[in-house]
Amino acid sequence: MHLWNRFEQTFKHQHLRWLEKWLGLPPLPMEQFDPALVRNILVVRQHDQLGDFLLSTPVFAALHTQFPGRPLTLVARENTAHLMRHDPNVDQVIPFAGNGRDWTLDALTAFLSALRNRFDLAVVLNTVSHSLTSDLIARLCCRRYIVGPAHLLFGGTSRNFFYNLTAPQPAADRHQSERNLDILRHIGVTGGDPHERIFITDEERAAAQRQWRAWGWDQRRPLVIVHPGAGKLENRWPVASFAALADRLQETLPIQLAVSWGPAEEALGRELVASLHGQTLIAIDKDLRRLAALYSQAGLFICNDTGVMHLAASVSTPLAAVFGPTDPTQWKPWGSDFCAVRAEDHRCASVSVDPMYETCLKLLFNKKLIK
Repeated sequence: MHLWNRFEQTFKHQHLRWLEKWLGLPPLPMEQFDPALVRNILVVRQHDQLGDFLLSTPVFAALHTQFPGRPLTLVARENTAHLMRHDPNVDQVIPFAGNGRDWTLDALTAFLSALRNRFDLAVVLNTVSHSLTSDLIARLCCRRYIVGPAHLLFGGTSRNFFYNLTAPQPAADRHQSERNLDILRHIGVTGGDPHERIFITDEERAAAQRQWRAWGWDQRRPLVIVHPGAGKLENRWPVASFAALADRLQETLPIQLAVSWGPAEEALGRELVASLHGQTLIAIDKDLRRLAALYSQAGLFICNDTGVMHLAASVSTPLAAVFGPTDPTQWKPWGSDFCAVRAEDHRCASVSVDPMYETCLKLLFNKKLIK
């Protein structure tokens, strides 16, 4: 745990009562919320992992539609902030360093300078865990309305006192994209497309095509990418199962197979490549935007329940994902092009190759990539 995270956890447990007296906001009746007073907007989603962050992207489009012409600023973790480049719904992205050692005096000054404009509306997307840092950023930078969830209380508190507008606790099986949008619906933002999305430019797509051709992709064949990794070991389908599925797809369909893996998953990826009977391409890139552009060229993405699952979905690449302990009702990317396969005992190892194969066939046929 990084130094700042340790400080935050200690502070949350020992000093919240003092903080409530100093910075706490009284609850505001909804009839006193006036959208006409909202001239600029701050969204804070700085504490989340890749998948959690991408599931919040529907919020940006919904706010842009509801408040046209009002500048929207996003505070996001460094590793996800650049994914919002070229997003027409976001006017400014302010990166937040996740490692306390990166907070030099110059870095802190630059961060505070970027937030020097006081905002009329701050939206805090604490839907998975409760970040004290997110609350503080919103409280110190917003002068009028701060909206966040009513649940996920800090220990020893009776309400989320940093917000003067609180959205009711969602149902337990509510999808994560909808949970984010529910915070906006509390202040009258209607609709909202739950599909997660990032915007890849034509130039980025062209560069991805050139890279795939350099790696040997025969573009007459649909590209199928297999990603065997996952940060959580319990979310990993066995490499042998991935290999059996990939071999069956190659034996029965005219596809081009590629294997992808993350920076800490090379051994896992190499093990899969060595297990395959047919030839395969290898697709690796540490830059998430370039990786998303590469994934956008595929007809199918096969993976575990992990962050890059959402990266593929965010560029509309159909996918088949193995789910284990995590509930796909909440966490599978929204939409019929993104399919989850889960065993009755909720163990990844219990998922057989047959249902995954049938799911892959259905997705490829639906997109008319095979006959």
